[in-house]
Amino acid sequence: MRNRAVSALLATGLVLAAAACTSSDDDSSAGGKTRITVNCEPPKSAAIDRRSFEEDIAIFEKQNPDIDLVAHDAFPCMDPKTFDAKLAGGQMETVFYVYFTDVANVVKRKQAADISKYVDAVKGYGDIQGSVTGIFENDGKTYGLPRTNYSMGLIYNKALFTKAGLDASKPPTTWEEVRTAAKKIAGLGNGTVGYADYSASNQGGWHFTAEMYSQGGTMVSEDGKNATVNTPQGKAVLQTLKDMRWTDNSMGSKQLLQITDVQQMMGSGKLGMYLSAPDNIPEVVKKFNGSYDDLAIAPMPGSKGTLLGGDGFMFNRKATPKQIEAGVKWVEFQNLTPGTGANNWERAARNKAPVGLPQPNLWTGPTADADNKLKAQFANVPVENYELFQSTEVPGKLEPPQAQQIYSVMDGVMSSVLTNRNANIDKLLADASDKIDRLLANQR
Repeated sequence: MRNRAVSALLATGLVLAAAACTSSDDDSSAGGKTRITVNCEPPKSAAIDRRSFEEDIAIFEKQNPDIDLVAHDAFPCMDPKTFDAKLAGGQMETVFYVYFTDVANVVKRKQAADISKYVDAVKGYGDIQGSVTGIFENDGKTYGLPRTNYSMGLIYNKALFTKAGLDASKPPTTWEEVRTAAKKIAGLGNGTVGYADYSASNQGGWHFTAEMYSQGGTMVSEDGKNATVNTPQGKAVLQTLKDMRWTDNSMGSKQLLQITDVQQMMGSGKLGMYLSAPDNIPEVVKKFNGSYDDLAIAPMPGSKGTLLGGDGFMFNRKATPKQIEAGVKWVEFQNLTPGTGANNWERAARNKAPVGLPQPNLWTGPTADADNKLKAQFANVPVENYELFQSTEVPGKLEPPQAQQIYSVMDGVMSSVLTNRNANIDKLLADASDKIDRLLANQR
């Protein structure tokens, strides 16, 4: 989900691809150099990220004296309100930032350059996970490069597990076990909540989607024409939440929660579990005084599926071959090379950014080994808290088409179940299915 991804960019201390100056000059050459523009320069308010980024630009331009990088200072990197208009108006940078969920539409509208003949020059490209590179591929052509990826799991408080008599080294692996653990944690009293979930600002629909995937379900049919929420998997999601909320009283009385509410609960030591990606852990520590020692993450309960996402860069369809080549080199240096740019773990540790989290996790093979070796060398967080998450393979699925609109529909379903003891699950799902069908019909 977009607000999750954006908040993660600064929380992890990872720098974003951009350039050191702020000229809007898009000429393809300047003084004999190939000039490219890149969006996403870290803001001045993120002083460490900006300084690190500028260091990277200097290094890159020294290594490539024939390239001139021009930054466009903007954060968040991509504003959904202006993204489509900038693309349609030809105002996008040479190298521009995208969420995974936007790639298909950009390609469909023929608003990005085909970079197929340039990717073989990217060292380690073949080691990038196929599920990630595939997002940028269409009809045998490649239209972009990834920057980062994430998938969701179960974040839990080891201290509360131990206090409740649970084995913190063996977190729940099924939703039945989540329910049992939540009830024991809530039994500690003093306002302690066993499990928390979102149900407002489209975030409830986002989490419903993740929970559907964990049950092996989907949100829409494979052809994207029909809703698939009114299914046994959808009913299982809602029945579990309803049972925890009203039968077990393990979810607390305060509902209509959003991500910051839940992070605050976790940071204060009053929450046992919630679903999120690993990048939430430094958020809880930095903003809400949580402890790295207490915070761990396990695979999605059930392990039948998890919601995955991420972002990357695409290339202006009007860019020259030299500009595309230069842009690909920059993304490779800044985002796709262990030890440089955003993957400079020595510098990250020196800047007191968390090193050792299990994601991003872009690679397999020798490139993954090289990146993991550097992470281990400079780790400053308890990596043992993430080992189970990292070592367990769970099939990943992207967000559905028309995600935000679908999430808005499912927000109402989630909030009804968590605020109304007598909520009718069958009717809620039937109504939601009809609404989503209409949404999908309107997009065709």
